[in-house]
Amino acid sequence: MLDHNLLGGKLTRGPSAIDSYSLLKEGKQLTSEEIILISSLGWCIEWLQGYFLVHDDIMDGSSKRRGRPCWFRLDKVGMIAVNDGVLLRNHIAVILKQHFRGKPYYVDLLELFNEVEYQTACGQMIDLITTQEKDLSKYSLSIHGRIVQYKTAYYSFYLPVACALLMAGENLDNHANAKDILIKMGIYFQVQDDYLDCFADPQVLGKNGTDIKDFKCSWLVVQALERCNEEQKKILDENYGIDDKACVAKIEALYKDLKLEDVYREYEENTYEELINSIEDEETKLSKPMQAVLKSFLEKIYKRQK
Repeated sequence: MLDHNLLGGKLTRGPSAIDSYSLLKEGKQLTSEEIILISSLGWCIEWLQGYFLVHDDIMDGSSKRRGRPCWFRLDKVGMIAVNDGVLLRNHIAVILKQHFRGKPYYVDLLELFNEVEYQTACGQMIDLITTQEKDLSKYSLSIHGRIVQYKTAYYSFYLPVACALLMAGENLDNHANAKDILIKMGIYFQVQDDYLDCFADPQVLGKNGTDIKDFKCSWLVVQALERCNEEQKKILDENYGIDDKACVAKIEALYKDLKLEDVYREYEENTYEELINSIEDEETKLSKPMQAVLKSFLEKIYKRQK
């Protein structure tokens, strides 16, 4: 169960905690204990990701994840996957207790993981409720932003850096500006996901795109709603959220007619420039090590293909 749900993905979140801690140490050689500790935190983040994905695939009725059948789709698993997800989440507390119980920041770590899980669950709730209503008139950039901020940005971007900061002896309240930039980066990351869900090669992406048939509040459909005429709006209303290949193909064709690939490329370049400027802005008052952490994160995701 662990091999299926923890391995085979991009593994960007866990190693990002290690990279962040190394950069915060400004090139100093890490001790063997430091390597074990920060690696353990990295794996806790991957365990959290595994837990989220197992349950998310069940809720979305997905078929593939990371190029393989979703865990609950295996004959020997089925709805046992619900409990497996709970086990994945509870392993985090076991790992933290084993490695950090005697550390002064142990309680801070527990509270951090609990807070981020709560935020992610709230994002998932908004996503599911919005999708369930099947009303395109309620879809907007602000709703999309709320969903992805809570569902993706906190655990994918803020959590790895926050873990590194706590281990480095820092107070998280002193790094609000860095947190804001990481959240913006997380929103950019999810917009990439929304774009790739439609336009990427499934063989490269490792899964089939489902946002259109699942009536997701995707960045692409929000952009389409802002740009379409009455005739194109009718195509959206009649075909978006229908689990039928012909309907999905009509939406994909509409996206191409609206040149959303070009819209996305412009968004990506502008967002990258804005994030770099925010990181380097003197008013943000970020230390050089923190700037290095944020730039490292950004370079990992800029123009990614999967």
